[in-house]
Amino acid sequence: MSAPTDITSNPIDPSLAIQKEHLMPITPRPAICFVEGKGDYLYDQSGKAYLDLVQGWAVNTLGHSPTVIQQALLEQSAQLINPGPAFFNKPMINLAATLCSHSVFDQVFFANSGAEANEGAIKLARKWGQFHKSGAFKIITFQQGFHGRTLATMSATGKDTFAPLFEPKVDGFIKVPFNQLDATEQAIDKQTVAIMLELIQGEAGVIPADPDFVKGVEALCKKHNLLLIIDEVQTGIARTGSLFAYEQFQIQPDIMTLGKGLGGGVPISALLAKKHACCFEYGDQGGTFNGNPLMCASANAVLSTVLSPEFLPHINSVSEYFQQQLHTLSVTFGLGEVRGKGLLLALDTPHHSAPLIVQKALALGVLLNAPRENTLRFMPALNISHAEIDLGLACLTRILNDTQQAASC
Repeated sequence: MSAPTDITSNPIDPSLAIQKEHLMPITPRPAICFVEGKGDYLYDQSGKAYLDLVQGWAVNTLGHSPTVIQQALLEQSAQLINPGPAFFNKPMINLAATLCSHSVFDQVFFANSGAEANEGAIKLARKWGQFHKSGAFKIITFQQGFHGRTLATMSATGKDTFAPLFEPKVDGFIKVPFNQLDATEQAIDKQTVAIMLELIQGEAGVIPADPDFVKGVEALCKKHNLLLIIDEVQTGIARTGSLFAYEQFQIQPDIMTLGKGLGGGVPISALLAKKHACCFEYGDQGGTFNGNPLMCASANAVLSTVLSPEFLPHINSVSEYFQQQLHTLSVTFGLGEVRGKGLLLALDTPHHSAPLIVQKALALGVLLNAPRENTLRFMPALNISHAEIDLGLACLTRILNDTQQAASC
């Protein structure tokens, strides 16, 4: 079983007239080009189908090209695409109202990416610090956390590989060990304005926050008059089995960010805040495409589907099945821990290279993700069926069987 070669050494079908040399090489890409997607599957230029258990890194909430998003985009594009950010539009107003009515927040700012929403959260916290904490500006974040790739959000991120990049970074981010409340409190000083965390550290290998730790962080914020910022770019919009992950921890953040799954595949994100934290003044924040009606129409279609009575029970039922099957696989092949919530799951592969498994699965027509050397991450469409889960795990079983047989020879 041969792994696919990198695009840099194997050109894409020239009939597509795609010239790869004009794309900046920011990541290794396999020598295929996807031309169509439907539900749980992607199709390349040769017509080969791939079962997608990554879905754009937890972006395609309802799978590829769902009918509800197609219809929403078609209808909205015939009415209004871009009036400009200085005007109201109906999809923007409706989306903000829906998000606030189903959360603890009062106001929303729409952006285009999770990193941009997190950048906005950082700015909002610092502005609040100027008004309410004598100019306090420091934000406590956590080791191995991930908040984006803008200069400020990279500075907030706790990934070791980010440390030497693009120096000097933005000052004011104090990183402490995840799930350690004492270390978090020790990092607070008079210049601290907020604590920012993910409830599941996805890029770290799907590491959940301990519920007692999260409640403790909320208590610290109240004790020291800090803002609690919850980054739900990956966990929001039902990914973990509730509309927002913070609901499962019985907390009330001051600020929350959304991205990825909000638009179901189109670029939209959101910064939500309680009224007491909403202190932007005219000109403080903006963006050319923020609140674009086309993107908001797609997000409205996603939320309409996710908020239907049967949707969340389906996620939790399928999650339970998926986790059971992963546990069985782990026991069968002597693998490691199964982690996560809803349909953001991970399987440790302590004696196997997860990136190599990803390559082999790609050759067999299954898309997987390896956030760490010995961890597989699963982020399928939230409406995935048991049958598709079985297909994906049958592929994994085949790869692990082949690996065992090769090792015994």
